[in-house]
Amino acid sequence: MDASTIPLNRLYGELAYLWPLMSPPEEYAEEAAHWRDTLRELLGPGRHEILELGVGGGHNLSHLTADFKATAADISEPMLAHSKRLNPGVEHLLGDMRCLRTGRKFKAVLIHDAISHMLSDADLLDTFVTAAAHLEPGGVLITAPDRFHETFGAPHTEVCTHSNGRMELTCLEYTHDPDPNDSVVETIFTHIIREGSQVRIEHDRMLTGLFPTSVWERLMGEAGFRFEWRTFRLESVDTEYTLLIGRLIPTV
Repeated sequence: MDASTIPLNRLYGELAYLWPLMSPPEEYAEEAAHWRDTLRELLGPGRHEILELGVGGGHNLSHLTADFKATAADISEPMLAHSKRLNPGVEHLLGDMRCLRTGRKFKAVLIHDAISHMLSDADLLDTFVTAAAHLEPGGVLITAPDRFHETFGAPHTEVCTHSNGRMELTCLEYTHDPDPNDSVVETIFTHIIREGSQVRIEHDRMLTGLFPTSVWERLMGEAGFRFEWRTFRLESVDTEYTLLIGRLIPTV
C-alpha cells in the first residue's frame, strides 16, 4: 500500500471511537499535574476561568476541571462528544483554533498537543492571535507541541496496546519527515482491533508541524506574548516534556 493513499485524520472522524482506548485519560495524570501546578503558579489561588482550544477528547482537561472553571473548543464533533461525556460540567464549543472568536475573556488559554496540527507559520500565528483575543490583561497561554525541530529524530516509532474487556487495540505509529526543507512531518498509524475472535486493521495518516523553538518564540512575540518555557521529566514514560508559556503583554 502506498502511504499517500491512506486518508488523512480518520481519528477525528470515523475512527474517533478508538480514542478513549488508544490514549486513556488516566495516562494524562502526571502530565496534567504540571499544567495544574504551572497554572497555580502563574494565576494564583482561585477557581479561574480557562479556555482550552483543540480539546480533543478532553483527556488532559479532565484532570484540571476540579480546580478551574473550563470552556473547551475543538474542530472535530466526534472528539467534542468524547470530551462532553468525560467532562460534563464543561461548556463545549465547535470551532477552529485559528479563527474562533467567542467574545469572552479568560485568565488562561490552554492548547495541548493539538497545537501540533498547525502546519505553517501562518497557522501558528493565527492560533496565537486567537489565544490573545480570549485573554484578560496579564493572562497566560500554555501549549505543548509534540516535537521541536532541534530534537526530532526520524523515523520515530511508538506502539501501545490497551483493552477495555470488550475490545483490544494495538496502535503502531511511524513518524517520518518526507521533506526536511518544510515544516511538516507525517505520521502513519496502523490500528489492530480485536473484538472476540475477530481481528481487523485500520490505517490512518496525519500531518503535523515541526518548528524550531526560535519560530515559537518569534510568533508568540508577534501575537503580543512574552515567551518562556518550562521543561519537566515525565517519570511515567521516561521522557522530557516541555510547556511553552506566553504572558500577554499589556497594551498601553
